[in-house]
Amino acid sequence: MKKIKHRIQHIIEVFSSISWKVNFLQALPFWVASILTGLIAVGYAALFSSAEHFAQMIFHSHKWVIFILTPLCFFVAWYVVQKFGPNARGSGIPQVMAAIELANPKYNHKIDHLLSLRIIITKIVSSLVMVIGGAAIGREGPTIQIAGSVFRIINKWIPESWPKLSRQSYILTGAAAGLAAAFNTPLGGLVFAVEELARIHIRFFRTALFSAVIIAGLTAQGLLGPYLYLGFPFVGNLRFTIFLSVALTAILAGIGGSLMSKLILKILSWRNTFKTTAKTIGFIIFSGLTIALIAYFLNDKVLGSGKDIMTTVLFTENKHEEWHTVLLRIVGPSISFGTGAAGGIFAPALAAGASIGAFIASLFEFLGSNANVLILSGMVGFLTGVTRTPFTSAILVLEMTDRHSVIFHLMLAALLSNIASLLIDKHSFYDHLKKGYLMESKDEKEIAPVDKTE
Repeated sequence: MKKIKHRIQHIIEVFSSISWKVNFLQALPFWVASILTGLIAVGYAALFSSAEHFAQMIFHSHKWVIFILTPLCFFVAWYVVQKFGPNARGSGIPQVMAAIELANPKYNHKIDHLLSLRIIITKIVSSLVMVIGGAAIGREGPTIQIAGSVFRIINKWIPESWPKLSRQSYILTGAAAGLAAAFNTPLGGLVFAVEELARIHIRFFRTALFSAVIIAGLTAQGLLGPYLYLGFPFVGNLRFTIFLSVALTAILAGIGGSLMSKLILKILSWRNTFKTTAKTIGFIIFSGLTIALIAYFLNDKVLGSGKDIMTTVLFTENKHEEWHTVLLRIVGPSISFGTGAAGGIFAPALAAGASIGAFIASLFEFLGSNANVLILSGMVGFLTGVTRTPFTSAILVLEMTDRHSVIFHLMLAALLSNIASLLIDKHSFYDHLKKGYLMESKDEKEIAPVDKTE
């Protein structure tokens, strides 16, 4: 009897040892990719910030240069994408979504057109050139495609004999880790993976997903410190009736986000009707000149990602914005994104939402914390209108400000803006773009012809 028990115990120990080894070997590539993602995200963020500061310095010291710099940078950024990586255009999130759906034996070879080392380099170079030109773009969406590419590369390097998880799990986990590292929002990365990207049951790789997000975030924190993307806005002593204003802000912001998405899609659709490269180049030069004219003669708040607008209205006594700032924060990203160069829309969407919240605060003469809640609600609402991911939007804004006391205000804003945005379009901005990538990939034609944008 003792011998039988001993044998059973030995078998259990052997199987436990094997299981542990398999789990470890499966997780190891995710950990390596997560560290690389964190390092690249930090370096990219530093370069992006330096490019923004350089653009602002040039604009304020030699304002007239914008008429040369912006059109030139728009053209160079577009040319880099068309020449070296057509699928590095735009934010990169639709490409990741398409890659997840294409991760099966029939289309697997086509993922390399969407996620690769070439895409990483092209994405970074094109978006930085756009920023130097004053484009209203962000780095967060590009970081997601960059991270997806890193995880894809690591997955391809794994030997066939190595115990590994599905290709879909690598791409999805990479996207989540990228968002977590870009915003320093681990919960936001997890929620984004589930709400926007997941088409497979994450219970099969949830440990890898959680650990990858944590490691990528910790790598970024190890280099930058435990920073918040925005900071700690004051939100104490709120009126209970502020919920009514939050609801109004959320509805208008959700509609605004959906309208901006529609405008960008219209611009991209119109661009695709151009029959010659000369027309496309002419359109890109004209787009750069339009941004330059607006910044020079009307309002320079059309330039850049808009993070300075968010920090100003949240952390200074100037809580109010004019209606034309709201309009320009919609027009600027629309023109910039329509060029077909690389650049994200997360930060510009948050800035547009912040300007809507600040404008409504000025209408009702709200100050201090009450104005801050409307600004945060506008950010959640506008981002929801673009992405149709209400939970992700609320969690992102919550984590980047660490204001848990207004969680119900932000959740209400997410819910109402999501409903309101359906009045404009039933599908998200990324869903529309993803369909284009899937159609291109599932055709036997070359992915992303040179004269197409999205």
